[in-house]
Amino acid sequence: MDVFDLKDLLKEHADSGERSLRFMFRDALSMSLYILPAGAEDMQKPHTEDEVYYVLSGKATWVVGDETRPVNEGAIIYVDRAILHKFIDITEELRLLVIFAPPFGSLAK
Repeated sequence: MDVFDLKDLLKEHADSGERSLRFMFRDALSMSLYILPAGAEDMQKPHTEDEVYYVLSGKATWVVGDETRPVNEGAIIYVDRAILHKFIDITEELRLLVIFAPPFGSLAK
């Protein structure tokens, strides 16, 4: 069993200088903290894994295919693997818990 403290993860993320911090990797799934500053461009490309985002805080617009939807704290977003998706119009720093199944990078060629 693992227990993660969000305050510790946020500090580790800030210290990394990266947008994404993978903090758990198991056989069946992985978890990351993904943070996009207000006004940032989300450079994601489709993944080889299914993905769930939980919006910890912030405001943005979610784009998947030709569909858009505003998202903010508390939103839970599921996206199938290989589907083009991203966040746009990030008006408040967007903090996301991201869960990949199978683990991120495990199916990449």
